[in-house]
Amino acid sequence: MTISMAPKIRSTTVVAVLREGRLSMAADGQVTVGETVMKRGAEKVRSIAKGRVIVGFAGGAADALGLVERLESKLEAHPGNLRRAAVELARDWRTDRVLRRLEAMLVVGDPESLLVVSGNGDVIEPDDGIVAIGSGGAYALAAARALAGHSNLGVDEIAEESIRIASEICIYTNDSIHRVSLP
Repeated sequence: MTISMAPKIRSTTVVAVLREGRLSMAADGQVTVGETVMKRGAEKVRSIAKGRVIVGFAGGAADALGLVERLESKLEAHPGNLRRAAVELARDWRTDRVLRRLEAMLVVGDPESLLVVSGNGDVIEPDDGIVAIGSGGAYALAAARALAGHSNLGVDEIAEESIRIASEICIYTNDSIHRVSLP
């Protein structure tokens, strides 16, 4: 008996840097199915909540976009309180039978806070204002921390250069970079 398995979709590296009230989030554009690059220019970071919050996602795009819509509704219910909205989203994601099946991770931030939100109920705030998720996340995180600690680059440059460095190491990451910043 042959069991057919769909090829794993690997599609993202997202990095975010928060310093002195300025947030920059960048992602690569590559979407890979199995061993094939299906798209080079996907946009995986965007601003929401009337431009007050930035969100980046890794994992299934449809799942992530559904979660982003839910996050927006949580932000409407708790205006100006990103942490509360993220906790409410994580709680729903973990406890709802339908949402529990969604496979994605989110990075959300505003000029005051930066959070990673997962379906396990995790809402994690980094100690150093730098996070990364996705296939090349570990590479981008290491690059961002090194650049933040040993250069005079601003948050935009750190975010972009971190994705560029990750793209040179991770085969699931490219250098087609999309970046969004606040303020």
